[in-house]
Amino acid sequence: MTVGATRRVAPTLWAGIILHMPDDPHNPWQTLGSRQVYVNPWIRVREDHVLRADGRPGIYGVVEFQNYALGIVPVSDDGDTWLVGQWRYPLDLYSWEIPEGGGPLAVPALDSAKRELAEEAGLSAARWTDLGPFHLSNSVTDEEGRIFLAQGLTVGHAEPEGDEVLALRRLPLAEAYAMAMDGRITDGVSIIGLSRAARHLGL
Repeated sequence: MTVGATRRVAPTLWAGIILHMPDDPHNPWQTLGSRQVYVNPWIRVREDHVLRADGRPGIYGVVEFQNYALGIVPVSDDGDTWLVGQWRYPLDLYSWEIPEGGGPLAVPALDSAKRELAEEAGLSAARWTDLGPFHLSNSVTDEEGRIFLAQGLTVGHAEPEGDEVLALRRLPLAEAYAMAMDGRITDGVSIIGLSRAARHLGL
């Protein structure tokens, strides 16, 4: 091959990976059976017996969530937002996050988002913008969620639940977005929410 020449590679399979989205995607998995392993008010764990995409038998563990995941990015008229700080038991570390929580599947997501914002940050909002859905850890869970932008804020008093010890921090939205981008914020819902809010508001 001469210097500067370009080698063309056909867009086909690369180590078993399809390099383009099929026109009519279908589920390559076949579920043969399922059993419940564990359940509590928040999650249900099941183990499925499956046929894999290569036709071999296997198992697949799935965590089903009993609530909708919600993230709220409150933004004041002068461009500030609020972060909530709390200790995250599973990771054994302190985490700064946007106001977030779970909402019952039978309740409209916006209603639950309003409740979470009031409980965690003591805020109410006159204007709400739906910034879209997200999925977290979609290889092992069915958890679905939604991000909301809250504006036209009224400041009140937070009323966290009994298992929450929360700190509140008010700061410019641009600074919170920078924290999400440089790794100071590691919570997935917060990174998604701050990124979408920043884009929506043109930061």
